[in-house]
Amino acid sequence: MDVSSILGSLGNTLQDDTDLEEGNYILDTGYLTVTNTTPIDVELYNENIDEYIEQNARDSTQRLIGALFRLPTTSSPDGPLAMLPPPTSLLPREKPLPKPKELTKWEKFAAAKGIQKKVREKKVWDEEKQEWVARWGWKGKNKEAETQWIHEVPANADVDHDPRKVARDERKARVAKNERQRLQNLAHASGSSSKTSDRKREIDRTLATTRVSTASMGKFDRQLEGEKKPRGLKRKFDPAEASAEQEKQSALALLSRLDSDARKMRKNPESNDSSALNVRKAIRSVSKGQGGVALARKLDSGKSSKKSRR
Repeated sequence: MDVSSILGSLGNTLQDDTDLEEGNYILDTGYLTVTNTTPIDVELYNENIDEYIEQNARDSTQRLIGALFRLPTTSSPDGPLAMLPPPTSLLPREKPLPKPKELTKWEKFAAAKGIQKKVREKKVWDEEKQEWVARWGWKGKNKEAETQWIHEVPANADVDHDPRKVARDERKARVAKNERQRLQNLAHASGSSSKTSDRKREIDRTLATTRVSTASMGKFDRQLEGEKKPRGLKRKFDPAEASAEQEKQSALALLSRLDSDARKMRKNPESNDSSALNVRKAIRSVSKGQGGVALARKLDSGKSSKKSRR
């Protein structure tokens, strides 16, 4: 439904509205917002809250619509459209600004030497085919050495020399090198650990271990250039002189530890205890190497002979 005629008839009314004070409204047509800075009338607000809020909303909406009708318009199939100006209100960001992308080694070198980046065309001219072909990809120009029908073989080449395989291996090696450099650039830009940083941490860890291996815990060792102060626990010694109460407490603590160790030994006896009986060895000794079955038969025959005597 086209309501442009209705809004046009009401446009003069909205533009001529002078009941509202201009200084009490902050309009931002770019964001389609209006702010009423008029102080709240406490008596009217407490008398009827809904009516007071409805009146303020109506007045603010009228002021905003009146500002929209004063904007330049353009025609469209749906009717006139108002051209909104740029917003004037500054809204805070939810998140901080993104950090600029760190330059790679080549970008830093190019910036220092003033080298401008040139965009290479995706198509190159093939003199043999007399047509434009792709530089990379399927049937690309970079695979020309792998697909050509004749190859020049070196004089000192092996019998099983395959020029196509050599060209393919060289191309794959270049691709792998580029991918490795790309991953190194990403790791350097993100600040993640690389082989160099891993090696540095390993050296620092080894240095810290060797430093505390001396009797003085590295206190009297010569410090290296650029070496940081180590962190960690230091050796603590009890005072040579102590009160009788302290010696008593330390002795009781030692006895309690010994008692707890003894209880653990009783609960978890060792498997190689001398009191344990090796049943297999005992049967082999009694049966003279014949085994448990022969010993059982011998015992049964002995019992039967005793019964017959009785």
